[in-house]
Amino acid sequence: MRATTIHAPFDMRVEDVPDPVIQDSTDVVLRVLRACICGSDLWAYRGESARQPGQRIGHEFLGIVEAAGSDVTGFAAGDLVVAPFVWSDGTCEYCAEGLHTSCPRGGFWGSVGSDGGQGEAVRVPFADGTLVKLPAEAAGDDRLLTALLALSDVLGTGHHAALGAGVKPGSTVAVVGDGAVGLCGVLAAKRLGAERIIALGRHTARTDIARAFGATDVVAERGEAAEAAVRELTGGQGAHGVIEAVGTEQSMRTAVAIARDGGSIGYVGVPHGSGTGLDLSVMFDRNIALRGGVAPVRAYIPELLPDVLDGTIDPSPVFDLTVGLDGVPAGYKAMDDRTALKVLVKP
Repeated sequence: MRATTIHAPFDMRVEDVPDPVIQDSTDVVLRVLRACICGSDLWAYRGESARQPGQRIGHEFLGIVEAAGSDVTGFAAGDLVVAPFVWSDGTCEYCAEGLHTSCPRGGFWGSVGSDGGQGEAVRVPFADGTLVKLPAEAAGDDRLLTALLALSDVLGTGHHAALGAGVKPGSTVAVVGDGAVGLCGVLAAKRLGAERIIALGRHTARTDIARAFGATDVVAERGEAAEAAVRELTGGQGAHGVIEAVGTEQSMRTAVAIARDGGSIGYVGVPHGSGTGLDLSVMFDRNIALRGGVAPVRAYIPELLPDVLDGTIDPSPVFDLTVGLDGVPAGYKAMDDRTALKVLVKP
């Protein structure tokens, strides 16, 4: 079969790799129908996170089960399923608590020795604890299938950030980051009842999506100018909740500065750069809470799935470029050049 591999910074290839097979009785082999490129994949693409030459890549995908191990009880060949970006056994204490990303037997797609989602097929360990079944008829609905793909990462990650930010009905929320996760954070904040949502972003195509998702205000400035703009919009107080969806020192500084005293920051931007920029004394003095981290999207899929299926929320607009498998290297370049927001892959 063919799959995407990374060999060096900016060197993405689509190559022949061994076909996945059932290795353990709890595995399934899944044929990929939809995958995508994540903003966090760009750190490997740029050489900012280490990868071995030839390592697989991609952690967002859905598809059809082709084969199931003898101990798999929840899935059979022909089932349409979505995979969260981390596999988990579904039986440990962490999984029971809804923190599937800390499962001791879990792992990330594309890690050394595992399959990546940007390919034709994937071996899924612990299928019963990892996968979520989707309605079979969704396979024939291109828009719905694309929306469901967002459940594998960005929609659940945006939801995680909104929960960390303490979003509740009537609250004011600011979103730092106009990538797919930040935009899904807008969608999540609207779903949770935020009355005012301030999106920070400079790219009109992205802020137009933010407005469509529920943003009431857009701040195009950065740094101190952005802080002043948010303060002005909130009567000098700042936002009750702030979603930080970038992961740089500057973005975290901005998040702290625009948070209201007694507010919360939900951070899901993968940290990179020279530090977090956190001044704990400022956060202490102003009673600002910080919650977030790697989103346990497997815990959120059952809650979010019905709203995607009935159209209450539609994250599909975050996918603004579609490529076949051969087009994945060009898709990485497009996202790196910011000419694409999020690239959909149809193997």
